[in-house]
Amino acid sequence: MSAHDHGHDDHDHAGHASERRLIWAAALTGGFMLAEVAGGLISGSLALLADAGHMFVDFAGLGLALFAMRLARRPADASRSYGYDRFQILVAYSNGLILFGIALFIVIEAWRRLSEPVVILGGPMLVVAIGGLLVNIAAFFVLHGGDKEDLNMRGALLHVMGDLLGSVAAIAASVVILTTGWTPIDPLLSVLVALLILGNAYGLVRDSGHILLEGTPKGVDSTAVGPHLSAEIEGVVDIHHVHVWSITPKRRAATLHARIAQDFEAAAVTRAIKRELSKRFSIDHVTVEIERGHCADAADDHAHHGHGHPHTA
Repeated sequence: MSAHDHGHDDHDHAGHASERRLIWAAALTGGFMLAEVAGGLISGSLALLADAGHMFVDFAGLGLALFAMRLARRPADASRSYGYDRFQILVAYSNGLILFGIALFIVIEAWRRLSEPVVILGGPMLVVAIGGLLVNIAAFFVLHGGDKEDLNMRGALLHVMGDLLGSVAAIAASVVILTTGWTPIDPLLSVLVALLILGNAYGLVRDSGHILLEGTPKGVDSTAVGPHLSAEIEGVVDIHHVHVWSITPKRRAATLHARIAQDFEAAAVTRAIKRELSKRFSIDHVTVEIERGHCADAADDHAHHGHGHPHTA
């Protein structure tokens, strides 16, 4: 069995393990969501209803993440030569946008509650909030052992973290209401949770958006690729037209032009370049255009000057 086959098997094993974690987290989240809706309506607590609404969106988000994970295992075809892996990034980006929406809804509803206070039953609120905290802790630990580089799993984990924070806020609010009767604590703590959710949502949208925009992978300096290869690979005169991007955080790709000396075999230099990119930059999908004289795209360089194409020499 080849190293590629081993890598593919490891990827499949990790994918199946992450899928099982998502199924458990979705079951826990969806099951308790109904209890929170009932508890929020009975007690009149915005913190509980906000958390229940968040859990509903989380349940949908976990289901979408699960669908994306299964779809990503489909093989590449003529229409999608890179396969379906990128769909997971699209789901992660969407989950981040949904988190923004949840946070905005909580802030708007909190403002309404502060303007028009309502009666809140602290006892039922506390019971449901404690149950929600236990469920969210369980879901958090189920997902926390998953793949840290998988943005799809990261999005699911951030959803559950938001639920966990919501449950903590609901417990704190119910204790204050039971001991002091001060009901504004409920919407105020809800706003605090919303702000924490916004911070996590921003990070998820930023990272997934960077991949969707074909940004350079984290930890890779595209301007350093050319000089490094020129110094390390015998026969390379210069490297230019370097483009490096991610299909997913674990799948990196690159294209480049390599001008080589006349007395060096093109296939041998290409193999050496691919080995070095894999070893030094963890880039395993590489397309190399070998040149022995002037660059074939030299006539286009002047026409496209200033259009943002990265070059290294």
